[in-house]
Amino acid sequence: MLSLIWTLIIGLIVGAVAKLIMPGKDPGGIFLTMLLGVAGSFVALFIGKAVGHYQNGSTPGFIASVIGAIIILAIYRMVRRKPTP
Repeated sequence: MLSLIWTLIIGLIVGAVAKLIMPGKDPGGIFLTMLLGVAGSFVALFIGKAVGHYQNGSTPGFIASVIGAIIILAIYRMVRRKPTP
């Protein structure tokens, strides 16, 4: 249970840092920021394993997690962008 709480706290911090690096209008409060950070860690782990940087059972670092969250935030903004008439 404590591991889950730490994961959510770190996810919140990672998501907040990603939003600070990429300022703009994004929906959501604390829970979506937390989800952004946790999802960023998963993206960083997936990409790290694909390039051979992470082994099975390892976890991504803080900076890699922030980069993963920035990738998710950038993709969200590209999808959300409205076409100009």
